[in-house]
Amino acid sequence: MFSIDTYIKRREELKKLVGEGVIILFGNNDAPVNYPANAYAPMRQDSSFLYYFGQHRDGLVGVIDIDNNEEMIFGDDIDVEDIVWMGFTPSVADLAAEVGVKKTAPMKELATYIHHLSTNTKYHFLPPYRFDTKIQIMDLLGIHPNQQKEQASLQLIKAVVKMRATKEPQEIDAIERACEVGYMMHTTAQKLIRPGVTERYIGGQVDGIARSLAQGTSFATIFSQHGEIMHGNPSDAKLEAGRLALCDAGCELDDYCSDHTRTMPVNGKFSQRQLEIYSIVEACHDYAIEVAKPGVKYMDVHFAVCRLMTERLKELGLMKGDTDEAVRAGAHAMFLPHGLGHMMGMDVHDMEGLGQIYVGFDEETRPNLEQFGTNCLRMGRKLEEGFVITDEPGIYFIPQLIDEWKASGHCKEFLNFDKLETYKDFGGIRIEDDILITKDGCRFLGKNRIPYHPKDVEEFMAMNNQ
Repeated sequence: MFSIDTYIKRREELKKLVGEGVIILFGNNDAPVNYPANAYAPMRQDSSFLYYFGQHRDGLVGVIDIDNNEEMIFGDDIDVEDIVWMGFTPSVADLAAEVGVKKTAPMKELATYIHHLSTNTKYHFLPPYRFDTKIQIMDLLGIHPNQQKEQASLQLIKAVVKMRATKEPQEIDAIERACEVGYMMHTTAQKLIRPGVTERYIGGQVDGIARSLAQGTSFATIFSQHGEIMHGNPSDAKLEAGRLALCDAGCELDDYCSDHTRTMPVNGKFSQRQLEIYSIVEACHDYAIEVAKPGVKYMDVHFAVCRLMTERLKELGLMKGDTDEAVRAGAHAMFLPHGLGHMMGMDVHDMEGLGQIYVGFDEETRPNLEQFGTNCLRMGRKLEEGFVITDEPGIYFIPQLIDEWKASGHCKEFLNFDKLETYKDFGGIRIEDDILITKDGCRFLGKNRIPYHPKDVEEFMAMNNQ
């Protein structure tokens, strides 16, 4: 939690941006694993509630009445029976005082409070993503769950995105610290990778670092020899010499996230074929760092990386034809079916629930939802100082996608399908780091760099796998 002034100032700024009406920010409730008493722990609070009200306790709702200049937190105090099992929890009034809110009331009084307001009052809520919140909104405002996403307040969405997109110095410090734990997670994986060890074992060790040094993982850890699967969960498969292992993992520390990806040779040394593909991803990763800066559209950075990737793949005989035409046609998406990166902060895909069209795009940069690959571009908007984004190019050889495009002849003028056939057993490579947009350019977050240059990876693994 930050200082009391932080939350007071944030709510004041939110009032100015929204302008009128009543803002209702729903905190989260405990979510059961299977039966109600077996809940996830620790409880994950809604990020926007955390941003403006700072408290992690479940069962809270924050109300900001702009018209009457009033703020309240609604929630029920914990009774003795719960204290027996869960320990002492401060009263809702004490929690509210910690973030500068003077008024509180039991949850049952929220409906009464809302119903006593003027019939002309404009209500602002964010798109809900949990079913219990949807039921609460239906009971409170009479809006059916299947209509709530459309009726969520665009004014509030845009105000929250504007504020949360530009990170305060204290937020950047928190992300830096999360990146340090991320460094330990990934270097632990690099130390353990060797033939015969299971994916599940290494994935578990990576998760253990996050749970030991932070609040836990910022998303489900990806660790797999099938790097061509974007979200490959660790399996019981044993690592095999000659293959690549991809690790995409991050932690959540003091409510802020890290997110890194590294790809390593299982036997500690890249083959020539692996090195050829890896060096392309490495060059794309480093090129993005060179050109990302305030005023530049991240969509332009993405497509500049795609053109570089296409040029290099042409040198290997995997692609052909005019580079610009190939990228316009989406031929590069055979190898890179996702965007270059995404916003990151309190959520690993920061504010994703508010809608990527508002988070990752702006009035002059709109998404292309029709073209394969480009439709997965999460971040295209003009960069601003204080943005935290990921830089994560990759090259993947997905056998089923190769077969489908070959059978249909899609982009056949730009792809060498005969050569692609010989790469079906390759897997995939991704390199990802978290970067901060600065006044004049950008920089990596985290003081320690997880090895990613091929020589550094091989030397680190050799040193630690003896």
